[in-house]
Amino acid sequence: MISAQSTTATATAPGRLFEQILDPASRPNPYPLYAQLREQPVTVQDDGSYVVSTYAEISRLLHDPRISSDERKSARGAGALAASGRLNSGGEPRNPAFIFLDPPEHDRLRRLVMRHFTPTRIGGMHQRIVQLVDGLIDARSDLGELDVVGDLAYPLPVAVICELLGVPREDERRFHGWSSALIRSLDPAAGMTESEIQQAGQAAQQMRDYFAELVEVRRARPADDLLSALLSETDPDDRMSDQELLSTMALLLIAGHETTVNLVTNGMLTLLRHPDVLDRLRDDPALALTMVEEILRYDPPVQYRTRTTLADIQIAGTTVPAAATVVLLLASGSRDPRRFPAADSFVPDRTDNVHFGFGGGGHYCVGAPLARMEAQVALAALARRLQAPRLLTEPPSYRDNAALRGPAHLPVAFDRLRT
Repeated sequence: MISAQSTTATATAPGRLFEQILDPASRPNPYPLYAQLREQPVTVQDDGSYVVSTYAEISRLLHDPRISSDERKSARGAGALAASGRLNSGGEPRNPAFIFLDPPEHDRLRRLVMRHFTPTRIGGMHQRIVQLVDGLIDARSDLGELDVVGDLAYPLPVAVICELLGVPREDERRFHGWSSALIRSLDPAAGMTESEIQQAGQAAQQMRDYFAELVEVRRARPADDLLSALLSETDPDDRMSDQELLSTMALLLIAGHETTVNLVTNGMLTLLRHPDVLDRLRDDPALALTMVEEILRYDPPVQYRTRTTLADIQIAGTTVPAAATVVLLLASGSRDPRRFPAADSFVPDRTDNVHFGFGGGGHYCVGAPLARMEAQVALAALARRLQAPRLLTEPPSYRDNAALRGPAHLPVAFDRLRT
């Protein structure tokens, strides 16, 4: 069996390590490469970027106001945006979603979202998530096999985020293609062709057009959903502009399901590789609370994020110049043995677990409570209901994206379904 613990990495020059991480051949298990990078907390790559791989340094930078999320401030500037299809037809950057902005714009838009993305609204989805999970598992009852990705981990968060936002679920086929094109544009490993860049630009425009139509529908007929709530703001000084609303809705739709797919799938893969933990979860569903946190540390859905320096910054003895691209290798920081005892071991009841699975600082994931709930319910149900589950492919095939890392498919056989 090939597992996340058994693969070893061949020594690579520090300036080429991140390039090797981006190689699809490393996708099943990049963690030995992360361990090599942590030998030097900050490494300059051949392309001029700075990769930060250790917990303390990543934590510091996540809270440093001299680090920007706005790519327009990068030395690569318009070139990087053009290469990802994020310029409009006039060559100007498309209105960025708030996760790609800095304070005060980021803080204002995030606050407006959080005003309605409340614990009450999220908590009210719990029973619906339970129903969706059981229904998706029941659909495989006579087959003795399921693809965790296609049969559960993808349709579950899509249904949930659609209901929360007020997006008709039957439109999933339309936004699935848009989402795939846009997510690919965010991955430095993509090596996008001119055709793919055009597809990303078209997808962004088509998604904005779609939401512009939906906004008009909700203005005429408000419903009990997040879009209607955002439209209900009446103070012109404390509401989103039309363009901000379109960008925010597109962000929430994509982010609301893409990362959760990987969280559920990585979690089930980890459980199948640790059958003793799977048995524990079946007997004690409450274990899901700490276990999902450990999955977020041990094999997170988001492996890294890029930032731009606004000034020269001294970090771990290295001067990172202003306007440099910085790669915060979150998954490596969460495996740093200087912060986590037995960092490469899966410890489902780990308590001291302040990981980077949802980022950190002012850009901490807005949807973290919802993703946690979906993963807890889904993994507990799979453990309880699948009798003798077993992997059919090891290692599984992985998605192309290195930043949002997870299996493309996870076929699992089982003897029968428990009620």
